[in-house]
Amino acid sequence: MGIYRYILFFFIIASNNIEARPISYSGGSTLMMFSDNVKDSIYYHFSPTYKYSIGIESVKDNYLNNDYSLLRATYLINRKNTQYSQRNLYINAGLSINDTSNNFYGIHGDWETRRWFVGFGFKKLNNKIIDYDQKHLQLGVAPYLGEYGDLHTWLMIKTKKNSLNDDWYTYPVLKFFKGNVLIEFGYNDETEWDAHFMYRF
Repeated sequence: MGIYRYILFFFIIASNNIEARPISYSGGSTLMMFSDNVKDSIYYHFSPTYKYSIGIESVKDNYLNNDYSLLRATYLINRKNTQYSQRNLYINAGLSINDTSNNFYGIHGDWETRRWFVGFGFKKLNNKIIDYDQKHLQLGVAPYLGEYGDLHTWLMIKTKKNSLNDDWYTYPVLKFFKGNVLIEFGYNDETEWDAHFMYRF
């Protein structure tokens, strides 16, 4: 599934209170789509409480040239809110429906104010063919401070590495969110498109 289908889908359903969180509010659902040089995926999850989410992800693995589905779970280890900032730390894991040797586990977190953003992630992926890990660091700034309900924009730099090629790649990323919709995308000649789209119900 290509990036242009993702963009079209989210512009069609764009409506209006999202934060870039892998867990929704209690009783909420989220649809996410990811696309980069390693995989394309669609991920739906439901959050029984604000502490965790459970869901299913359909993956097209571009590196190993196969398709599979994962049962996934994410748990909020820690959240700290202050008057000016929020900090989050999550763990997550996934297990293939068809083959338990195909699985992953990871940790990721973020800290942000209305102006600044710092995020990181680490994921270990296992399957019958090859095991590898992915890591990333992301820094961002909001060029303007929007009010509730406005279109919010972030200018970011992302650097990521996976052990398949053992190189770091750094590139600019744009993130926009308004209401229930978030769109984030970056591009690098080596890694091609890196896109993330989210719609919260």
